[in-house]
Amino acid sequence: MSSGLQGRKVAILATDGVEQVELEAPRKALDDAGAVTHLIAPQGDSIQAMNHDEKGGRIPVDRVLADVRARDYDALLLPGGVANPDRLRMDEKAVQFVREFMLTDRPVAAICHGPWMLVEAGAVAGRTLTSWPSLKTDIRNAGGDWVDEVVRVDDELITSRKPDDLPQFCSTIVREFSKRMDDRRVDSMGEQSFPASDPPPGPSAIGGEGAARS
Repeated sequence: MSSGLQGRKVAILATDGVEQVELEAPRKALDDAGAVTHLIAPQGDSIQAMNHDEKGGRIPVDRVLADVRARDYDALLLPGGVANPDRLRMDEKAVQFVREFMLTDRPVAAICHGPWMLVEAGAVAGRTLTSWPSLKTDIRNAGGDWVDEVVRVDDELITSRKPDDLPQFCSTIVREFSKRMDDRRVDSMGEQSFPASDPPPGPSAIGGEGAARS
């Protein structure tokens, strides 16, 4: 078990049309590593998952988007499915939720069509990421560098292409989320050791180049 994830809260942002396996497999990996995961959606009750073009199960919603704050979570997971991020990117609350994670340099993982939310949040400029191939032009037009890789890690951002990549994606997000959270804990402890009149030096910009301009 990864000590860095024990008790840490991970938000999973999704809505109707989410690819079921892209939500459930990473969630299980995070839960098994000790994280506390919440499925957050614009509406309550449950969302309709998909298995490619066929309806899957309905997945219970843990929190309604309007009732949560990004700062209450340590990391964010963005599963794919074509309709899921396409609906979410029309919801300004959802876009702002993603933007706040990127601006505060907390770990974010997105798979398949999930990176559409990163494009909408203005958070891919200057970053290298992967996705379902049809997003390649969108990512490049938004200033990102698209690569055809199973998993790509760019600082706090972890991306993958498709369901076939889930084994590597799941192991990577557990490792990277844990590492980033451990690093943040150490940084926080270091900051507390400085007197208020002498704060520790910080980064000159937060998030990626695109997020910093948002």
